Order: sequence, then C-alpha cells, then structure tokens
Amino acid sequence: MASPTPPHCSIASTKPYQPPQPQRVPVNSSSSSSSRNAPPRNPSLPSLGPDFRGKRSTRFVSKMHFNRPRPAVHGGGGGASAGFNRAARHTSAAEEALQHVIRGRDDDEGGLERLLSGFERRLSGSEDYLFILRELGNRGELSKALRCFEFAVRRERGATEKGKLASAAISVLGRLGRADLARRVFEAARTEGYGNTVYAFSALISAYGRSGMSEEAIAVFEEMKGAARLRPNLVTYNAVIDACGKGGVGFDRAVEMFEEMTRDGVRPDRITFNSLLAVCSREGFWEDARRMFDEMVHRGIDRDIFTYNTLLDAVCKGGQVDLALEVMSEMSERNVWPNVVTYSTVIDGYAKAGRLEEALSLFNEMKQLGIRLDRVSYNTLISIYSRLGRFEEALGVVSEMEGSGIKKDIVTYNALLGGYGKQGRYDAIKYLFEDLKAESITPNLLTYSTLIDGYAKGGLYKEAMDIFKEFKEAGLKADVVLYSALIDALCKNGLVESAVALLDEMTREGIQPNVVTYNTIIDAFGKSATFQFQTDGSNVADGSRVIDEVGKEEVRDKEETNQVMKIFGQLVIEKGQPSVEDVKRQSQELLSILGLFHKMHELEIKPNVVTFSAILNACSRCNSFEDASTLLEELRLFDNQVYGVAHGLLMGSKEKTWVQAQALFDEVKRMDSATASAFYNALTDMLWHFGQRRGAQQVVLEGKRRQVWENVWCDSCLDLHLMSSGAAQAMVHAWLLEIRSIIFEGHELPKLMSILTGWGKHSKVAGDSTLRRSIAALLEGMGAPFHVAKFNLGRFVSPGSVVTAWLRGSGTLNVLILHDDRTISEREFDPGQDLCAFPS
Repeated sequence: MASPTPPHCSIASTKPYQPPQPQRVPVNSSSSSSSRNAPPRNPSLPSLGPDFRGKRSTRFVSKMHFNRPRPAVHGGGGGASAGFNRAARHTSAAEEALQHVIRGRDDDEGGLERLLSGFERRLSGSEDYLFILRELGNRGELSKALRCFEFAVRRERGATEKGKLASAAISVLGRLGRADLARRVFEAARTEGYGNTVYAFSALISAYGRSGMSEEAIAVFEEMKGAARLRPNLVTYNAVIDACGKGGVGFDRAVEMFEEMTRDGVRPDRITFNSLLAVCSREGFWEDARRMFDEMVHRGIDRDIFTYNTLLDAVCKGGQVDLALEVMSEMSERNVWPNVVTYSTVIDGYAKAGRLEEALSLFNEMKQLGIRLDRVSYNTLISIYSRLGRFEEALGVVSEMEGSGIKKDIVTYNALLGGYGKQGRYDAIKYLFEDLKAESITPNLLTYSTLIDGYAKGGLYKEAMDIFKEFKEAGLKADVVLYSALIDALCKNGLVESAVALLDEMTREGIQPNVVTYNTIIDAFGKSATFQFQTDGSNVADGSRVIDEVGKEEVRDKEETNQVMKIFGQLVIEKGQPSVEDVKRQSQELLSILGLFHKMHELEIKPNVVTFSAILNACSRCNSFEDASTLLEELRLFDNQVYGVAHGLLMGSKEKTWVQAQALFDEVKRMDSATASAFYNALTDMLWHFGQRRGAQQVVLEGKRRQVWENVWCDSCLDLHLMSSGAAQAMVHAWLLEIRSIIFEGHELPKLMSILTGWGKHSKVAGDSTLRRSIAALLEGMGAPFHVAKFNLGRFVSPGSVVTAWLRGSGTLNVLILHDDRTISEREFDPGQDLCAFPS
C-alpha cells in the first residue's frame, strides 16, 4: 500500500535548493512593518509582550523533529536525538561496524552481539555506540537499535555514559513511534540509577509528543519538575511545546509553556519558535503565526526555511494567500530560498481559495526556477486540473509523476475521483475505483465519501448504496464528510425533513456537524419541490422493497446502516414525486430551519458567509413577509451587521442602511469570487422577491462596480450566467437604461445585441433553466424585441436598429425604471448600533 502523503509542514529539505532570486514584487516593509500590518490579536489568547523580548541568536538547527531526512553515513555524526550534542565524534570503526550490523539478519539476535563483540576493542566508548544506535534509528531498524543499546549499556560502567545511551535510545524509539517502548527504557534506566536526568526526561517528553500523546508528555514534564526535582532546560521546553501542538492541546497551552519558560530564565531559540509556529499552523491562527515570526525578529533569532514554510502554511490556512506571496518575497530578500515545500504550500492555498489559474501560474514559476516537484506538489497539481475539468492535463501530470519514480497514492485517486464526479463522468469514476483496488491501494474515508457524494448527486442511488455497503464492510466509521454528502443528496432531492432526521442521528453517533452541513440544509429550505417522507406510511414499505431488490440481501447491520439504506431506497422510489401539500410543509420546514439555528448556537458552530447566503435564499423563498422576518430575526443572533443591512434594505431604508452595507460589501470582497457572487445573488433575490426592486438594483450595480461578476456587460452583450434570477432581472433593467442613454447621446448600437442566460445544461430538460425562464418572462412583459437565438437556447438576440427604435419609444422609459412595491413601515427601523465584525 502506498504511504500516505505527509503534510506540507512536515517536509523540509536539509539543504534547500538555491535558485536565482525570483522576480517578485518586494515586500513593502521589513519585519517591523509586518508587525504594524498584522491585525489585532484575539484578546482571549495569551500575548507575547515586550517583557519577553531580548537579543540572542541561536546555535541550534531546526531539525529536531518534523520527520526531516537524516544525513547519510559519511563520518561526522549522524542524526541526533533530543538532548545530545550533534557534533559528537565517532571513529571509522563505528562506521564499519554499522555497515555490518545493517547487512546482518534481523532475526539473528546472537549474531548482532557477536558482530559488535568483534568490534569492541576498536570502538571508542559511548560515542561510537551512540552513533550506531542513532543511525539504526534513522533507518527504522528498531529491533537492531534496541539490541545495540542493550549491548552498549552492559559495556559502560559510568552512570553518565549509560544515561546518554538511555536518552538516545528513548529518542530513537520516539522517532519510530514507539512511545510505549521508550517509557519502558526510561523506567528501567531510572530503576538502575542512570535515567533520572534532564536529557532522559526530555527525550521521553519528545517521544510522547511525536506520538500525539500531549497529555502524557505534559505529565512527564510535571513529574520532572515535581518528584524528580529536575529543572527543565531549553531542550525540555522545546519538546513539551512541540508536544502541545502535535497532541492537539492547542495554542493557549503552548504559549503558557512558553511564558513559563521565559519566567524560568530559559531563553527560547529557533526550535522554540518553529514549534510555536507549527501550533499556529495546525490551528490556522495566521495572525498569531505572524506575531510569533515578528517576535523572532525582535529577539535577533535567525529564520530558516522551516520557519518560513511553517509561517506560510499558517497564512494559507487562514486564507491570506496574497500575504503568502509577500512572505515569499521577503524570503528571497533574506537569502532564504523557496523550495518545493514553499511553493506546494502556497499553491495549495491558492487552490483552496478557488484561485486555480493563479495556482497554476505558481507551478509554472516553480518549474522555471528548476525546483523539482515532489509527491505533495504533483497531487496538488492533479487536484487543480481535475477541479478545472482539464482531465487530459491531469492525467498527463500523473504520467509525469510516475515517470519521475513517484507512484500514485490514495491522494492522487481521491483528487481524480472528485474531479470526475463533479463533471458527472461516472464511467471514469467506476474505472478509477477499480484501478485503485487493482493497484493494492486501500480506499480511505474520503474515497468513499467522494464516491457516495458523486453518485448521489447524479441520481445513481443504487451505485451509491453499493459503495456505502462496501464502506461498512471495510469497517470504517462514518465521519462528518460522509454524513454531509448524504444530507446534501437528500436536500438536492427536496427531502429536507429526512436530512434533518439524519442530522439528528449524526449527532447521536457523536459526530458533530460542521457549518457546511448546516449550510446545506438551510440552503435546501423550499429550494425545490418538497417530497413526502412518512416514517409510518406506504412509502417506507415500498422503500424496503426497493432495498431488497437492489441490494439483493437484507440489511442486518447497525441502526445507522438501516437508516441510511432506507434513505437510499426512498431516494430511488420517490425521485420526481413532489408532495401536494407544499404550503403546509413549507411552514413545517420553517420550524425545522429555526430549530437548526438553535442547534448551531448550542454547538457553538460559527456561521460563515455561505450560511448568511443560505438564510437570505431561504427568505426569498418564503411565501409571506412575516416568515422572512422571522428568519431574519434569527440572522440577528448570528451577525448583527448582516442582519442590519438585510433588514434595512428589505424595509426600504436604503439611505440609512447604505453606509453599513458598504462596510459589509468591503468584507465580502475579501472572499473568493464564487462566495462573493453567491452572497450578492442571495441578497438581491430576497429584495426582488419582496418588491424592493430599486434596492435590488442598487445592490446589483454595487456588485458590478466591485467586479463581483466579471465582464458582466458591454455595449453589445449582457452576460447573466453567474447571476441569480432576481439579480439578473435587476441587471437587465440597468443595462437597458445604460443602452438607452448611449442612444440619446447620439451613438449607434452594434448590429446585434445579446443577452446570455445559459440554457440549463444541468436541468432535466434542455433549455429549462430558472434564470432563462425568468428573463424570457421579463423581456416579454416589458415588450423588449429580443428573441431566442436559433442555435443557442440560452441566448436572446435582437438587431441593434430594432432595439434602438424600441428604446426611443415614448413609453419605454417608464417600463425600464424600477419602482418599489414595499415602503418602510411606520415604525422607524433601527438596525442597531454595536455591529459585529463579519466573519471570514
């Protein structure tokens, strides 16, 4: 089975490639200005104040952990463990003995002892044994490393030398992920009287940290200070801070350790700050990572490639990809040259932000600099091409990767499966899944989630059911991703109540929903025809029959499995059967949505801009203004700023609300284009639905001014592809008024005028898209002389001369100018004063 792809922050070259300095826009400021530009820190987190600042460089190199490659044996000290001088000297006899040990049979215990006994007179004490022990650990030779330790410790008489060997053995076992064995060696050494040292304790803390056992690491740290009465040194503090991050204890606890360290008079070094940066990176605290970086500058501690790569990882996880480019420019200015990890991290950040073309540009720059791609960068590139639907290029990268000696792994397959699934290429999905298993690669949870999501969205519920069965047989436990995929499939088929029921089951299973799960259900509220799901009616009986027919066996697994299988059966039989009680059920769904809001509050799930868009979409599909007002009141609980703008515009208070709206739009502009346009669409749809036509047009023109929709119009064409129904209708009025002004200024229109809507290629019936239908009705209602193009169902056209004649007509202006159907209520609206910040 292919090894899993390691995280970006755990890969670092021991000798970074040094290409010519990239020609980038230089950073506007040095480290001091970067502090100035960093946003205010979360007040709930411990601060690193000026009391901790001081100047001291460090002699330590940041390769104590994070799975960095160890140097080969060419003399002069191998990979070292925590607490030892890496410049330890060894003899050529130690190198010769090591080669014999490596070539020896692993199951010949007596053979290793005989071999070392033969070299005993030539070996120069503990330093030679330490070298052999560490190098065996670097090569993963656990059994031989332990036997070497046992042999060496019997030969040494002094407690100090035995203590060094014990600490090295503990560290080696920790690096190999055997914290249990490290603890046994530690206890044995203490019992024998040579293990009660700072170095042994530090090595054991590091061993627990590497295994993600942070609580155990902290317990050893407290034992060291308490019962053992030893004073932690720099290596100890570095180990426990690193353990805090790797074990998920969190940034707060890591900073507490840092503050304790400084109070004890132990000066931090580069390893300390690299570990703190890694904690920030894992939790996405990019502001704190930047602040930690600046603290290094104030202390005069040099930054290495790992420092910059970890900072970049935190910045990209925080979505600040433009800042990441500034950091890369700063690296070059400091003569720290970006390597494959640097580029892979930033490219992945751009890809996750949806800026795929920019990510590809960075790949080209990386190749131009002569930096070779590794597994992570190849998989990232494959994922980008797959998401863009450019599968020929994606498969070309796969071939290039295999040609460079890197085999496909589960990450490669998951990227391709996700891309083909979104494109509806189910034949390719089936082939890839079979090929994956033929390559002896074990599917993981993401693989099954991707397949179920793809098949369910395509309406292939039998295939989704088969994958779910295989998933259960593999013994894997469903997670939030898989449940969210099932919930999304239900929602897209109008089964909102079933989705809510599955959400309840999900929480009972101890799996906490995330904001994406809730966004899916909220957005599904009333979005399409609702389907009846009766837990005690005939439909379930029919569903059971479908399960028997499709599955060809009775499901006798857990209640969770039964519920999911019933859902698949329900999807098969109820596909396309709308309920006849839409009004009644919409009222019931309104109560369900309100219940979802309260659950989000109870679970302290922070909403995002997608949540707000989903709530606004739900408002625009309410039959009554009162229902929409109820939803908006719930929105107030999430974010008072969004509530103030939405409710103010809905009530017709445009002038009073517009200042707040501008601030809100500034925040939305920082989002990726798809998310920003979705928010504008949702807000405009709500205003249009409830008769605030002028407000809707004001919002849509603001979106155009801010380039939310790129290239939306020119003198000859209006492109509405990315716009919702309400936004598009408001834009049509604005565009035609603009065209009319051009005519009355004495200019001629182009020979052919076009309005593009798209023809509904994902609809069940070609040409049957909601947007196309609404624009067709609008044009017909205003008497506009546009008709459907002969060879393009989604394009409305008209000769420029005909449009000119129509726009010059005496009654046309009154048709084009929008009027509000709703005015502000008698009670003066006040959206509130203390507005919250818009969450990113």
